[in-house]
Amino acid sequence: MKTVGLPHDEDRGAGRRTGAGSVAAPAPLVTGGEGHTRAAVVQLLLEEGPITATAIGTKLGLTPAGVRRHLDALIESGQARASRSAPWQQKGRGRPAKQYQLTAVGRGRLGHAYDDLAGAAIRQLGEVGGEQAIADFARKRARTIVAGIEPVAEHTPETTTAKADEIAEAFTDAGFAASTRKVGAGVQICQHHCPVAHVAEEFPQLCEAELEAFRDLLGTHVQRLATIANGDCACTTHVPLFVLPITDSASHKTAAQPAAVRTNDSGRSAE
Repeated sequence: MKTVGLPHDEDRGAGRRTGAGSVAAPAPLVTGGEGHTRAAVVQLLLEEGPITATAIGTKLGLTPAGVRRHLDALIESGQARASRSAPWQQKGRGRPAKQYQLTAVGRGRLGHAYDDLAGAAIRQLGEVGGEQAIADFARKRARTIVAGIEPVAEHTPETTTAKADEIAEAFTDAGFAASTRKVGAGVQICQHHCPVAHVAEEFPQLCEAELEAFRDLLGTHVQRLATIANGDCACTTHVPLFVLPITDSASHKTAAQPAAVRTNDSGRSAE
């Protein structure tokens, strides 16, 4: 997963060089003022949440007190929430550690510029050209995001995973904060932010076109497990590493709706 480093402030822990055979402390990722540090915490919650306070401190080089101050402020403002780790996530004995992630309010503050304008434009497009015009527009937009990516040439777990990484990188460049993760016999493409989420609530064709682009590039059946537009914390798409043939019925079924089975972790599966 790619994480963009932001400036660091006085909360950073003192880095320490270690001797041979030990693991060096990670370099601090943030420097500067309080606002820069808060933005770095928000970015980490966005891309890797749910995540523990300890993991945040380790990745950003912050002291426990510094992490708590920023998390408390985000929770108080409604931008983040805490929950206990699932039993399978617990390491060692004792109470499960708290994990933190952004709320819908927190994601909303990341910016949904021009939502009203975009929605009005698409509605006008629908009035002029009908549903097909909206679908064509959504398809062209999705293809523009992945322009330059060639369809997978040979289906192996390695090539499919590499192609999923390419797709995630393209969507990250387009503002979706995307990453991939290996899950069982497949790989998941996770979009942790959606810059058009509010518009996609009204026009699901935008989500359907993305899924179609994934399927065309990967050459296999893919399944949406969760979407931000439906209230989940991420858009999660499962890609099998062993090729499943694409049929017309499967294509329509896949593109139409996210999976009916919903999980409490918004499509995040145990690795």
